[in-house]
Amino acid sequence: MSVEIAHPLPTQAHQAVTAETRSTPLRVAYVMSRFPKLTETFILDEILEHERNGVCIDVFPLWREKATVIHADARPIVERAHFTPTLDLEILRDNLRCFANAPLVYLGTLATLLRANLRSARFLIAALAVFPKACSFAVRMQALGVQHVHAHFASHPAVAAFIVGRLSGIPWSFTAHGSDLHREQSMLQEKVEEASFVIAISEYNRRFILDHVGERFADKVKVIHCGIDSRCYAQNHSTDEILEIACVGTLHEVKGQRFLLEACKRLSARGLEWRCHLVGDGPDRGALEAYAKKLGIFDRVVFHGSCERERVRALLATMNVCVAPSVPTSDGRREGIPVVLMEAAACSLPLVASRLSGIPELVRDGETGLLVEPANVADLESALARMATEPETRAHLGSAALERLELDFNLVRNVGTLRQQILAGVSP
Repeated sequence: MSVEIAHPLPTQAHQAVTAETRSTPLRVAYVMSRFPKLTETFILDEILEHERNGVCIDVFPLWREKATVIHADARPIVERAHFTPTLDLEILRDNLRCFANAPLVYLGTLATLLRANLRSARFLIAALAVFPKACSFAVRMQALGVQHVHAHFASHPAVAAFIVGRLSGIPWSFTAHGSDLHREQSMLQEKVEEASFVIAISEYNRRFILDHVGERFADKVKVIHCGIDSRCYAQNHSTDEILEIACVGTLHEVKGQRFLLEACKRLSARGLEWRCHLVGDGPDRGALEAYAKKLGIFDRVVFHGSCERERVRALLATMNVCVAPSVPTSDGRREGIPVVLMEAAACSLPLVASRLSGIPELVRDGETGLLVEPANVADLESALARMATEPETRAHLGSAALERLELDFNLVRNVGTLRQQILAGVSP
C-alpha cells in the first residue's frame, strides 16, 4: 500500500535534531489515552527506564486523568507533560498549518479515519475528536525534534500516532495490550501497515493481530512483554496462620472479583481461615461491597481503595497468594497480562489466575502458579484451598514465579529491546 506522507513542517528544531541524531540524545514522544493513570504503572516504568538510559521522553496524553492519587515518581512527568484541550485556538492554528503544508495529506488522512472507522460509532467519534489534537501534536513534536513516536494502546493513542506519522513523517509504533486490541479492531489493518513496528505484550496478542491483518506483517509485529524491576520488591514474609489473598486491580467486571468472593465464601465452608484484600477502586466497588455482605463475608474482605505503588509493594510482601480471576466481558473487554502478577512474582508469591489471553505465558499451571477457567468458582476454590493447605507448594510456585519473571518479564532488558527497535528506525 502506497501512502503519501507530508513533508516535515519547516522548523529549525526538527532539522537540527535529525542532522545530529547519533550525537544527541534520542528523543521519543509517548502517546497514551490518559495520564497520570494509577493503574498504568507499566507505561510509567517504561518511560522512567528509558530516561535512566539517557532517552529524552516527551509525554503527550490524549486526555488528562483527574487523579486523586498519583504515584510519587509520576509527579515530575506530570509537571512537564504536554496536556492539551480537545480544541483551542492554538490547535486550530496548527491544523491550518498542517493543511497549508500538505492539503492532500491532511484531507486524505481525515478520509482514512472516516472510512476505516465507519462500522464503529465509538471509534469513529473518538477518531474525529482526536484528529485536530493529533495534528497539533505533529507540529509540536517536530518543533521539539522528536525522532520517534510510541503509542501505548492499539485504539485511540495508535490513531493519534498514525495521524502524526502521516503529517510529519516521524516514524511511529504502538503497543497492543488487552481490551484496546480485543474489544474492537477498527483501523487495525491501517495502523499495522503504516507503523514502523508493532509491539504485542504477549504471543497471544501477536497471533491475534496477525490473524486479523495477515502473515505478511509477521516480521513487523514483535513480542515484548511488559516488565518490572524485581529489585524494587521485598521478598514475601507472610505467616501460615491465615491465608492472606491479594487481588489488585480496578474494581470492574473484567477483573472477576465477584467470582473470587464466591470462592472465598466456599473456603469458609471448608473450615479454612482466610482474608481477602481487594486493592484498587472502580465502578463496581459498591456492588462488590454489597455482594460481600450478602455472602456473609464482609468482615473478611478488606477494600483498600486506590493505593500508591509503594503501599501495594508493601502489602504484597505480607500476602500468601496473589489472584487475578480475570474474565472476558460481554462487550469484548479482555485482560492482557495483569502487571500485578509480575509484581507478586517479584515478591516470590504463588499466582492463581485465569487461563485467558497471554496470562499462561507468565502463569504456567503447576509450575509458576495455578490456572483456573474464567468465571469458574469451583476452580478458584480448589486452587485457593491448595494454597491454604500446602505451604510447600506455595513456596515452590513462588520461587519458580520469580525465576520466570527474571527470564522474560525483566523491565531493564525488555525496555532495552524496545529502545533498540526504535533506534533501528531513526535516521542517522
